[in-house]
Amino acid sequence: MVGQAVNLSDTKAAPHGPTEYSFPLERRIGKKSANVLEKHLGLRTVGELLDYYPRAYMKRGELTPIADVPRDEDVTLVARIHTNTQRRMQTRKGSITEITITDGSGGLGYMHVTFFNGYAAHKELTVGMQAMFSGKVTSYKGQLTLTNPVYTLLADDDGTESETLATRPIPVYPATGKLTSWKIKDAVGILLDSVNFEALPDPVPYEMARREGLLSLREAYEQLHRPDTMEEIAEAERRIRFQEAVVLQTALAKRRAEHARQDATARPAQSGGLLDRFDARLPFTLTDGQREIGEDLSGELARDHPMNRLLQGEVGSGKTIVALRAMLQVIDAGGQAAMLAPTEVLAAQHYYSITAALGPLAEAGMLGGDVDGTQVRLLTGSQSTAERKRAMLAAADGSAGIVIGTHALLSENVSFFDLGLIVVDEQHRFGVEQRDVLRTKALKPPHLLVMTATPIPRTVAMTVFGDLDTSSLTELPAGRSPISTHVVPLAENPNWKDRIWARAREEIDVGRQVYLVCPKIGDDDVSAGRDVPDLVNDDDDGLAGGDGVGDRSRSGANDVGRGGNGTSKPKGPPLAAVIKLARLTAEVPALAGTRIGILHGRLDAEEKSATMAAFNAGEIDMLISTTVIEVGVDVPNATLMIILDADRFGISQLHQLRGRVGRGGHAGTCLLVTNLEKGHPSRTRLDATAATTDGFELAQLDLQLRREGDVLGSSQSGGKSTLKKLRVVHSGDQAIIEKSRAEAQTIIDADPDLKQHQDLARAIEQYLKPEEEAFLERG
Repeated sequence: MVGQAVNLSDTKAAPHGPTEYSFPLERRIGKKSANVLEKHLGLRTVGELLDYYPRAYMKRGELTPIADVPRDEDVTLVARIHTNTQRRMQTRKGSITEITITDGSGGLGYMHVTFFNGYAAHKELTVGMQAMFSGKVTSYKGQLTLTNPVYTLLADDDGTESETLATRPIPVYPATGKLTSWKIKDAVGILLDSVNFEALPDPVPYEMARREGLLSLREAYEQLHRPDTMEEIAEAERRIRFQEAVVLQTALAKRRAEHARQDATARPAQSGGLLDRFDARLPFTLTDGQREIGEDLSGELARDHPMNRLLQGEVGSGKTIVALRAMLQVIDAGGQAAMLAPTEVLAAQHYYSITAALGPLAEAGMLGGDVDGTQVRLLTGSQSTAERKRAMLAAADGSAGIVIGTHALLSENVSFFDLGLIVVDEQHRFGVEQRDVLRTKALKPPHLLVMTATPIPRTVAMTVFGDLDTSSLTELPAGRSPISTHVVPLAENPNWKDRIWARAREEIDVGRQVYLVCPKIGDDDVSAGRDVPDLVNDDDDGLAGGDGVGDRSRSGANDVGRGGNGTSKPKGPPLAAVIKLARLTAEVPALAGTRIGILHGRLDAEEKSATMAAFNAGEIDMLISTTVIEVGVDVPNATLMIILDADRFGISQLHQLRGRVGRGGHAGTCLLVTNLEKGHPSRTRLDATAATTDGFELAQLDLQLRREGDVLGSSQSGGKSTLKKLRVVHSGDQAIIEKSRAEAQTIIDADPDLKQHQDLARAIEQYLKPEEEAFLERG
């Protein structure tokens, strides 16, 4: 959220009590069933169970492909009984019922099911019958096996399927080992027969629902949980997606209206001030995009309500210069600007680049400084006490027009004379509370500019950043050289390892510099559960390894029939690590005599600053680093980026990393090194990254590979998420999002407090609980 934090739960449209939606489940399905659902799924109310939708539907007669069933996970699958035998155990009393089930495909389409003392299973699971099984699939003597699974027959009581039952889809719910999908289905069925739909608030206004041809809530819930046909499911899902979009977009529109009513100090441009003098000393011409967005920011800063704008742009598109010009306008109008960065490396980089760009304008009160200039101060947690005190004093007395810092800016001891603008860089790395703390340091709600170097597709921007005005920089400044990206597949070409080092030496020999990026810091970094490889021994596993486990962009969507979360143990060669690589590359003949430095998050601030300063000064030829250099680091002489275990990084992260090279007048090259075999899903991601430098195109692909929760925040991927059917990463929902945004704005324009739309106001409270407010505030 932008501007003064407002809790939606505290902005009720009108007093209203509990509704059918919030009734305790035990009032509708009985205490015993309600207790089971609460224990295993955390569901407590009528609305929570109604909104616990099936994750998939199976058509009767369409059996689950057994060859695709994941091993060592809880699964739910539909199969036909192929054989059924029973024998007595030899070593103890009792019997074993051994059943073979099939998907009808032959070959690998069989699975063994074993029941100990399974008398009922032997009697009920007759050959030729269909059944749904739920349990953990294991492998025994090379054969897929289910041991003592729970099951249900897909037939009437007399063993035959009725015509209606035979065509009705089977809903499959997200289940647990102790609570099966069909037990959940039974509880939902009881609820549907007992719930008072007339008392269930409908957040979609009647006229809107009529215009869109939407189902009623009763029809939608019935067709989602007890569909007669697959077509009914699609119609019901359309209704729920539209409903979720309307609720969310109305909440965002309400916030925009609240922001517009807030009182802020206008910061109009001043002729002949710092901004004009800075522009006059610029050694380059602003791009059209920088100039146009600068004019937009200038106009919004001059208004008496807070600017709330998201500035997104390609890597190297010049966002920082746009932000700096906005900060100078605020200083000209008597205010101060604070720039919040997520890491000390990035904060220091901003400090050095901004002071260098301003020159004497940043040295007011200093020898040789401009008497009418300002001061720029850096404030981080690792500074000495004296340094922090000097920075804090300059912020408090107003002599520092710009204060750049990390989380140290949020300290209660930090105050500002007149904070007028907050610039948040890489703002997705900051939580709600942290940004709110900085806002409280202003006399009035400050103007806010948040920046991201990860381009965001329009549909996502309208949803995740729906309460922000969005500007996009798509041009690269003149003089930026293109970056060529190549995948280095060591699985197919192990001898290319030596060529990588030779390529690095070629750049160093012509006076350029090289980044070498690793996913790990050292031997004791067990995030991937592997040891560090010997990179210079021909007998070892290779340069680096990885199978994509834990990759931040890897799709986490469950397969049909899967019950678990799909987490598997890491396999394959060990991952590359900074500390060991630094030691081993010193022994590589091709790199003999090169000056090598290391940079990672465990170094103290002085070491990190000294290393970056040395790399900037050309005193280090090759910097071995983690992703601490992902954003903001600007070394124009660096021309080669080597990313080891590149499959361990997401598309956006790879795009950010390669943006560190080619920032001067020399062409940049990025090598994506991987040990993955051709055809692996993560290889596809690397190939896509190498194929284009269009960040917006890559962002769309990246989002398609992510789970919804990765985009919307962790709270959005669980059982009580705000969005269950709306998929903001899918282009198919773009029309719904755009239409609902327009409808929501119309509602808020006419009824800003939602007094005439109490069901919608109530839905906002229920959907967007206080603990889920972070969704509206995140990046």
